[in-house]
Amino acid sequence: MSAPRRIVIASRESRLALWQSEHVRDALRQLYPSCEVQILGMTTQGDRILDVSLSKIGGKGLFVKELEAALADGRADIAVHSAKDVPMELPEGFVLAAIGSREDPRDALVSTDFDSLAALPAGSVVGTSSLRREAQIRERFAHLVVAPLRGNLDTRLAKLDRGEYQAIVLAAAGLKRLKLDQRIRSLLSIDDSLPAPGQGALAIECCSGRDDLVEWLAPLHDAATAACVRAERALSRALSGSCQLPLAAHAQCVGSQLHLRGLVAQPDGRRVVRAADSGTRDAPEALGSALAQTLRLQGAGDIIAALS
Repeated sequence: MSAPRRIVIASRESRLALWQSEHVRDALRQLYPSCEVQILGMTTQGDRILDVSLSKIGGKGLFVKELEAALADGRADIAVHSAKDVPMELPEGFVLAAIGSREDPRDALVSTDFDSLAALPAGSVVGTSSLRREAQIRERFAHLVVAPLRGNLDTRLAKLDRGEYQAIVLAAAGLKRLKLDQRIRSLLSIDDSLPAPGQGALAIECCSGRDDLVEWLAPLHDAATAACVRAERALSRALSGSCQLPLAAHAQCVGSQLHLRGLVAQPDGRRVVRAADSGTRDAPEALGSALAQTLRLQGAGDIIAALS
């Protein structure tokens, strides 16, 4: 297949989203020096509505719908997303063409005064945008006050610096990509804060049927990361994972094996169901579905029913 002549990338306009799109743009320019690669910056509904929690306004899909519209009408060829922001069920007509290699998948504690959640005094306010993080914090640190935190990365850090929170919990990947590592006071272990499905990975979306794009993007596709993300997303999909359900899933690839951990919780953290399983790397969806069934049988089904 001949090299591409022009590729347009649809991107949110936040600093982190633009970094991600520029990262893909630069990689494509290196692969195809004669190709014109442009970024189409867009503001999504998720970026505009900042005074309501995501779980109440439709979930993370609000960050991708406008980008998909640009793909559908031909204004853009691909869209670059944080994989954790991509809905578990893609609309008909769209596919994930490539999954990039993963940055640190862990959550990070950011605070001006404290090095750990355990060090925070009773009544301290911890900000997070995620019910998943909130439930796991509440489970272990019932003496802390968890408050909603919306906005892009810079906005969230500014709110912390103004003293609105004693600490905030963010994805380590975003901080590291923007060279904000120095803001991280501590990294939360996978045991203490199981990540969201796809956390730390980049997903590149295009319209289905664009085999040319899939082939051009193949050098950016990381097979091991993709297997992990596919298992995590399959688990979430099987449990009807949405922003209304505190759900976590994290897979690790070791040789030909995948090790997957999953979690479903009540938002108040009073009940948390955990399970783990292993399977072959070439059947990630089967592993995710099997672990979802295990979680259901251990009590996740009751939690889901109560929240629906």
